[in-house]
Amino acid sequence: MSTRNSKPIIGISIGDVNGVGAEVIMKALLDNRSHKNFTPLIYGHGKALSFYRKQLNMEDFNFLQIRSLEEIQYKRINVINAVEECPEIIPGVETHEAGKLALDSLKMAVEDLKSGKIQALVTAPVNKNNINSEEFKFVGHTEFITESVGAKNSLMFMVAEQLRVGLVTGHIPLSQVSSAVTKEKIKEKANMMLASLENDFGISKPRIAILGLNPHAGEDGLLGKEEEEIIRPAINELKDQNKMVFGPYPSDGFFGMMHQTKFDGILAMYHDQGLIPFKSIAFSNGVNFTAGLPVIRTSPDHGTAYNIAGKGLADEGSMRAAIFLAADIVQYKESLLEEA
Repeated sequence: MSTRNSKPIIGISIGDVNGVGAEVIMKALLDNRSHKNFTPLIYGHGKALSFYRKQLNMEDFNFLQIRSLEEIQYKRINVINAVEECPEIIPGVETHEAGKLALDSLKMAVEDLKSGKIQALVTAPVNKNNINSEEFKFVGHTEFITESVGAKNSLMFMVAEQLRVGLVTGHIPLSQVSSAVTKEKIKEKANMMLASLENDFGISKPRIAILGLNPHAGEDGLLGKEEEEIIRPAINELKDQNKMVFGPYPSDGFFGMMHQTKFDGILAMYHDQGLIPFKSIAFSNGVNFTAGLPVIRTSPDHGTAYNIAGKGLADEGSMRAAIFLAADIVQYKESLLEEA
């Protein structure tokens, strides 16, 4: 489906229907002006949206139920059913059926993304407990989509306006981080970040900061050898290739002194090292962007939030930012094609 004669289609997988996914999607799309430059397509089930429309007194949220993308209308919020029967919606409760719908919605959306039927995908939060089974192991959206599109690797890139934090290692136990941080992986992730900053965000000559692994970035080897033996050599090799990379920086002092404002991107060694400061600074509007893929995928930076599901309390800011970022990247890439 061409985007030349129509607005780009942004797919949105509904996630766990017993969490806050449907609520934040509906709130983010409620104002028609919010999607005037793109067409939203929700993968899930119309009955789930109807349930929350009534539950949350959002009677002014209107959508078009379609059976295939050939029926899509570009001035409407479109919904396609990923399963025939919608499971019972029980806000705040983990159920196997909700996990199945979440997975089926994601699989359908990813297939349409791969085939070019949609131009980007935004994924609402899932629960890894009820999405996993003996037949299917789900580590996370990032890993699933990376494998689905045939990419060797990707970069978990947290984005909020001028703050952008990427990770060398992602969803692995802390006890495995040290052995997983290698010179080659640091160089690979740094190059992915640099390429994304240029190709997705339009930043020429981007500058990135690379954090250390140990307290005080190893204190010249007194608190760990990884900085001197792995991280600094990786930085030096990148610099030899005329890449604008700097570090390694102690992560506490780096964020404490607001050094993040001096760089276009920050590469952290492990999940919590990067995400704790990121979410502390930008929890309400942070976006998880998967860089390094041949497709565009974003998500809000929060989980299913069962404790507030169905109560009308969920903040849609991160979901709105995820949708807008996906649309902005599509628009930027299309502008480059038009210039070529």
